[in-house]
Amino acid sequence: MEKNILVTGAFGNLGLHTLSELVRRGQRITAFDLDTRRNRRAARSFGTGLKVVWGDIRRGEDLSPAVTGQDVVIHLAALIPHLSVTGKKSEEHPELAEQVNVGGTRNLIERMEGQPRPPRLILGSSLHVFGHTQHLPPPRRASDPVNPVEHYARHKVEKERMVRASRLQWSIFRFAAALPLRLILDRGMFEVPPGNRIEYVFGPDVAVALANGVESEEVWGRTLLIGGGARCQFVYRDLMNRILETAGVGGFPDEAFTTVPYSTDWLDTEESQRLLDYQNHTLDDYIRELRARLGGWRNVAVALRPLARWWLLRLSPFYGRA
Repeated sequence: MEKNILVTGAFGNLGLHTLSELVRRGQRITAFDLDTRRNRRAARSFGTGLKVVWGDIRRGEDLSPAVTGQDVVIHLAALIPHLSVTGKKSEEHPELAEQVNVGGTRNLIERMEGQPRPPRLILGSSLHVFGHTQHLPPPRRASDPVNPVEHYARHKVEKERMVRASRLQWSIFRFAAALPLRLILDRGMFEVPPGNRIEYVFGPDVAVALANGVESEEVWGRTLLIGGGARCQFVYRDLMNRILETAGVGGFPDEAFTTVPYSTDWLDTEESQRLLDYQNHTLDDYIRELRARLGGWRNVAVALRPLARWWLLRLSPFYGRA
């Protein structure tokens, strides 16, 4: 059934996949995001397929016209630790991140609760809320205790608390690692130990989960783990080496990476898959699409591999010490 759906953070990594899936299904979409040149370019790619409200989630008055008349809100807007399209990282700008992540969510809930018929809310959260779990047997389950160790994860825990305490009908989706379909090489890639368990999920599969969640009557009041399933469970070394080989530069030695545990793990997605039927792709699909998008740049990277590897290894704060 056609619904009015608001997507916050609409032109970020997961937001764009979600918009595409919802438009494909013929839903009536409102996109809310910052007014930037990049976001305007992304909005134009949808033509007349969606309504756009530009604004800053830190200002509640910007949200009011976006929230009015919605049936469901998918809340994806957040400042994240790495791979952010804004160039701002939550761990480097914790005060700004709290204003966006926690304050923005508070503004959104208040505007939603103020509607004559409050919309339902799907909150995008993260497996980061579990903290360091490599010493525990996998997988992580939605019922496991949270133990956030970063600003970003603490913000997610607070957002979840606010949503559960609200008067809204809600569902919380905790996402696994959903890598963007573009190559962003920065020092953050070295901040996960090579042997750290990590679960990947393809962005379009997350979009299917969210779109199916909008249409479901069974997800409300539940916290669901959204990951790629058993076929998408890796140790970080294997995941990164495949991506770096695809980029043409080849894998890096373990000495380039930290030894401090990172907040990723394998997930129990049995319940989310039963309810949402979204696990359609594996890392192979991501690799194929990434290679296609790189095009001729991959050949350049292969030709200049020694120079490219030298430059990238200089980004590692650990390799020189080793």
